[in-house]
Amino acid sequence: MKSNHAFADMFKNNFDFNQLFSTQRRSIEAFSAANQVVMENAQAISRRQAEIARENVEQSLKASKDLMSGGTPEVSLAKNADLAKSFYENALGNLREVSEMATKSCFEAFDILNKRAAEVMDEISSASGAAAPSTKKGHK
Repeated sequence: MKSNHAFADMFKNNFDFNQLFSTQRRSIEAFSAANQVVMENAQAISRRQAEIARENVEQSLKASKDLMSGGTPEVSLAKNADLAKSFYENALGNLREVSEMATKSCFEAFDILNKRAAEVMDEISSASGAAAPSTKKGHK
């Protein structure tokens, strides 16, 4: 009879499905939080791009009025050069700002997922230690 118990014990389920479901739930929550960060930042980037477009239209209208104000060809050429330089610098600054916003968004989402990945590794390690069958030496 003793050997029958040993045989039956070998097929006992030591796996904790509740822990598995809990781990998966927390992982889904982390993915959801990362997605939320990305979506909020995408909305902020879209709002900023709309502001930039509005500012560009306003600057273009102002520049057109300035150029139409007349003056000598030399003055107009100098104004054109200054406006072109201003638009170029402004465009680079706006591009840098939007790029930094996107990069920040990616890092925030990555940090959430990276933290969860580390937690999963700890949980797997703990679960495998708890689920490992005990090796008893003794009865032959």
